[in-house]
Amino acid sequence: MPQTIDVILNFLEIYDWLGTAGQPTKEQYPLIKAWGYQVVINLAMPDSPGAFHDEAQLARENGLIYYHIPVVWESPTRWDLEEFFGLMKKFQGKKIFLHCALNMRVSVFVFLYRVLILGEQAESAREMIYEIWEPNEVWQQFIEANLPTGVQ
Repeated sequence: MPQTIDVILNFLEIYDWLGTAGQPTKEQYPLIKAWGYQVVINLAMPDSPGAFHDEAQLARENGLIYYHIPVVWESPTRWDLEEFFGLMKKFQGKKIFLHCALNMRVSVFVFLYRVLILGEQAESAREMIYEIWEPNEVWQQFIEANLPTGVQ
C-alpha cells in the first residue's frame, strides 16, 4: 500500500466510502486514487489557500471523476447544499473524496448530509465537525438554518 492518505491536511475517514480533507497538494493527488477513491468533490473557492487551477485535469489524469461546487466562505447557501446532496446521490455506491481548503466547509456539509439525508442523530454526527473546528457565527447560522426545527 502506498503512503498513508492521512498525510493530506485534516484528513478524516467518515465511512469506508467517504473521506474528507483540506486541500490536497498536486503531489498528494495520486494517493486519492491509490486509496480507492473514485470521485473528488471540491467545495473550496478557486482562490482558496493551496488551490490550483488545473485540479480537474489532475483528477482526470489520476482516473478520478471531479466536481467543483465553489462555496463562498462568508456566505454558504442552501443551493450549494442541495447541489452537494445531488452529487452525493449521483455517486452513491462510489468511494468519494470530499475536500475544501481546510475541511471546515466540508465538515459542515457532511454533518448536514448525515442528519438530513442519512437520518443520523445530530449529536453523534456533529462530533466530526469538532475534530476539525468550532464553527464561527456564519457557519453556525448556516447549520441552524438547514436543520429542522427542534434538531440541535
